[in-house]
Amino acid sequence: MALTEPDHNFASPEPVEESSPQTEQGYGAPGNILDPGFNLTLRPMRYPDFYDMYRDAIKNTWTVEEIDFSDDVVDLDRKLLPAERHLINRLVAFFATGDSIVANNLVLNLYQHINSPEARMYLSRQLYEEALHVQFYLTLLDNYIPDHDERAEAFAAIENIPSIRHKADFCFKWMGSIDDLTELHTQEDRKQFLLNLICFAACIEGLFFFAAFAYVYFLRSKGLLNGLAAGTNWVFRDESCHMNFAFEVVRTIRKEEPELFDEDLSVRIVEMIEEAIEVESQFAEDVLSGGVAGMSTADTRTYLEFVADQRLAQLGLPKRYGAQNPFDFMELQDVQELTNFFERTVAAYQHGVEGDVAFDEEF
Repeated sequence: MALTEPDHNFASPEPVEESSPQTEQGYGAPGNILDPGFNLTLRPMRYPDFYDMYRDAIKNTWTVEEIDFSDDVVDLDRKLLPAERHLINRLVAFFATGDSIVANNLVLNLYQHINSPEARMYLSRQLYEEALHVQFYLTLLDNYIPDHDERAEAFAAIENIPSIRHKADFCFKWMGSIDDLTELHTQEDRKQFLLNLICFAACIEGLFFFAAFAYVYFLRSKGLLNGLAAGTNWVFRDESCHMNFAFEVVRTIRKEEPELFDEDLSVRIVEMIEEAIEVESQFAEDVLSGGVAGMSTADTRTYLEFVADQRLAQLGLPKRYGAQNPFDFMELQDVQELTNFFERTVAAYQHGVEGDVAFDEEF
């Protein structure tokens, strides 16, 4: 697709809200959310939105045992074509790898640098959810890939599957630069942190996983693998909340340190997102290499560009591609089925999830 010269400038940030006087660096409230220290102060609450996100996440509790995979096993044995089976094998291998990368980054990087007890409460909850997702994908692999050697290959996807290794290399490239930083002192340190956070939110959870969801819901639209789709409904909700939390952290940093959001940072963000689209397009070529009727690599790339525009807008950057969603099946998934699923879970666990699930929404 021909592109015009991009406008890399960020939209003007919202005014910085007045806050109460801060204590010295250490256990009290820091000057800014990225200032070094270990803030323990929850009253007065400086970032109540993060606490609200934590409370909302608790309402979305679910377990893998709630999901019925019995029909999926029948579909795998009797209904899926070889090309669709290849798609599923690649997909579940990526799922397990992707959420493990996210969980490691939460523990090693994000938690130590986001100096807000409210945000750290949310990150603790998110880490639980990432472990739950890995359990879900582990269960998928055990059920979907009965061959021991093939399953071992899927678990070692980074070493054995080039298209997944390329995605992992992308993640390590953009997130690994702060691995050795214990504190963020310089502007460059803080920009590197922002790139890590934006890679996680906009590219991994906000692009790679959204593309993966498209494959799942494509099969769901054909009446296949209802167990996978049911579990993905929950994962989708979790990942959307994770992404929204990360973007709220970015907005908070932008209010507190607007000087970080300059031309240099915006150029690097656009470069990152462009690279993510290329890497995910290569994965699509692998996933669809058997010729899956009803899906094409061209449509998948258009969908990636459509989603990427939403991520750029969330970051206050101009949309770049002008793409439209080519996948009708992603507009709204079987609302009645979702309603029944959520009502059943609410009855079992006494935790509520409100609202319909629209997959073309600008998360």
